[in-house]
Amino acid sequence: MPRSLAPAFERFCQANTGPLPLLGQSEPEKWMLPPQGAISETRMGHPQFWKYEFGACTGSLASLEQYSEQLKDMVAFFLGCSFSLEEALEKAGLPRRDPAGHSQAGAYKTTVPCVTHAGFCCPLVVTMRPIPKDKLEGLMRACCSLGGEQGQPVHIGDPGVSRGKSPEQGSKVPASVSGLGLQMPLTFKELLGIKELSKPAYGDAMVCPPGEVPVFWPSPLTSLGAVSSCETPLAFASIPGCTVMTDLKDAKAPPGCLTPERIPEVHHISQDPLHYSIASVSASQKIRELESMIGIDPGNRGIGHLLCKDELLKASLSLSHARSVLITTGFPTHFNHEPPEETDGPPGAVALVAFLQALEKEVAIIVDQRAWNLHQKIVEDAVEQGVLKTQIPILTYQGGSVEAAQAFLCKDGDPQTPRFDHLVAIERAGRAADGNYYNARKMNIKHLVDPIDDLFLAAKKIPGISSTGVGDGGNELGMGKVKEAVRRHIRHGDVIACDVEADFAVIAGVSNWGGYALACALYILYSCAVHSQYLRKAVGPSRAPGDQAWTQALPSVIKEEKMLGILVQHKVRSGVSGIVGMEVDGLPFHNTHAEMIQKLVDVTTAQV
Repeated sequence: MPRSLAPAFERFCQANTGPLPLLGQSEPEKWMLPPQGAISETRMGHPQFWKYEFGACTGSLASLEQYSEQLKDMVAFFLGCSFSLEEALEKAGLPRRDPAGHSQAGAYKTTVPCVTHAGFCCPLVVTMRPIPKDKLEGLMRACCSLGGEQGQPVHIGDPGVSRGKSPEQGSKVPASVSGLGLQMPLTFKELLGIKELSKPAYGDAMVCPPGEVPVFWPSPLTSLGAVSSCETPLAFASIPGCTVMTDLKDAKAPPGCLTPERIPEVHHISQDPLHYSIASVSASQKIRELESMIGIDPGNRGIGHLLCKDELLKASLSLSHARSVLITTGFPTHFNHEPPEETDGPPGAVALVAFLQALEKEVAIIVDQRAWNLHQKIVEDAVEQGVLKTQIPILTYQGGSVEAAQAFLCKDGDPQTPRFDHLVAIERAGRAADGNYYNARKMNIKHLVDPIDDLFLAAKKIPGISSTGVGDGGNELGMGKVKEAVRRHIRHGDVIACDVEADFAVIAGVSNWGGYALACALYILYSCAVHSQYLRKAVGPSRAPGDQAWTQALPSVIKEEKMLGILVQHKVRSGVSGIVGMEVDGLPFHNTHAEMIQKLVDVTTAQV
C-alpha cells in the first residue's frame, strides 16, 4: 500500500495482533524484501494478487511487474498465516485440513469489529476447524505452545447470529408484567455472527461432523477488509491461499513460559447455543479454591452432600460472556414480622451487582412486588454509602402464564430477542415440587412469594439465556439441580427441596458468600490473560488489571459491613435467630463473615 499509509496500518496491526500478526514490512522499491531473513523463497510459486482501487477489488494479477513505478512509493506488509498452526494441530493428534493441499480452507467474516485506527476499520475474519470433543483440551495446550495471540482460538462452539444491542433497539418491559414500564436494552451473546458455515467469505466451506465442535481462529484475511476500508487509490493484496514460505521459525513460547498462567483449560458452559469458554490453569485453580472456601457448613445442614465440582467456575465463565444480567433475591422466612426478609441474600446480590456494574454490563434486580419499596430504599442507601456506584433498575413480576414469562424476558415475546442473557438467584425462595414455597422449618410462605421461578423455567427454552442459583439449604431457587441430594441429606428435604433448577448451582455455607465468590471469580477471570484474550476475540490491546476500574469493585469488609448496617436500619432480621442485628444466619458479622470476606479477597488478589 502507499508509503503514506504505512505508519497507520502498522499501528492498526499492532492494535489487532490476533488476526494481524505483523512479521515485517519492506522499504519502498523493495516490496519483495522485508527485513533481512524474512523471505527465503517462494516455494509455493509467485503469489497472485488482488488489485484494490478506492476500496474496491477490481481484478486479480499474476504479477505486479506492470506497476513497477507505483511500487516505488509503496510498502509491503507481511502477515503470519494460519497455515502455521498445522504443526501444532498435528501434535495434538489432528490431521491436516487438506492433506493433499488441493483446497483453501474457508474463512468467515464475523460481526466482531477490529479496533479502528486512522481510517482502517473492518470486521474480524476467522478460519474454522471441526475438532472432536475429546481433543479440545489437547488442542488448546498445543496451541498455547505457539506463543502470541494468533495460536489461541477466539471462539469454541456455535458461531451464532449476534443479536444487536443499541439504544434504538431497546423496548419497554410490558407494564402488565413489570408494573414499571422500565426501559431495558436488547442483549446479545458474544458470538461471531456467522449465519452459515456453508457460506464462507473466502475459500471452501467447512463441514462440522456430528460429535465435533467448530473452533475458530483469527485470520490474517482480516487485512483485506482493512485495505478496502482505507479507500486508497491503489493497493494490492495476495489472494487467499497464495502464501509465501519464509525462513522465520514459528513463534513458540519458551518451555519456561508455559506456566499455569498461560496453559488453558476448556469448559463447556452452554448447550444451546453450544459454547465453550477457556481460562488458564492458574485462574481455574484459584476459583476452585474459592468454591472450596465457601462450601464449609457452619450451620451443620449437610450441604457438603450438595456440592458439585466447578459450578462456581462455570457460572462465572458464563457470566463473563453475558451482556445483561437479571439478579433476584429475597427469602421471606420471618412471615410473622415486617419486613419478613432475612439478611442473607441482598448483600451477596448487591456485591455481585457492584462488580457487574464495574464490568459495564447491564444489570437489574427483580424482587417480590410487596418488597419493592424495601429494596428500592436498600439500593438507594447502598449508592449513598458507596457500596454501589449507581442506581440500578428494580423490577417485579407477577406471572400468570408461560407467555407472560417469555414476554418479560424477550422483546415482543420473541425468543430471538432476549433482554437478558444470564439470570442469577441468590438466596431466593424456590418453588417445591408441590407448588409451595417453604422455609427451612417447613413453613409454607407461598403467600409472600411472587412466581419469579417461572422466569427460570422459561429461560430453559430460550436459546442464549443461562442461569445460576446460589443457595445454602436446598430450598432456594435454582437448587432443583441438586434436589435429589437435598431430599436425601437435608432436614425436611423431602418437602422443602426446590424443584426448579438452574444451569449452575453454587452451594455455599451462607448464600451471601456465594455472591461474594461470584464477584471474586469474575475478577480472577478478567485478570487472566488467557480468558481476557478469548473475551475480546484477540482484537484490541490487552490491558493490565491495574488499569481497570473494576479492580476497586471487589467486595470488602468495609463495604459489606455498611451493607449489613443498611439492612439492620430497615429492620431486616437474621435468618436463623430472627434478631435485628449485625449477623447473618445466626452468625456474627465480625469474625465469621468479615473473616470469610477477607479470605476470599486475599485469595482473589494474591500474586502467583
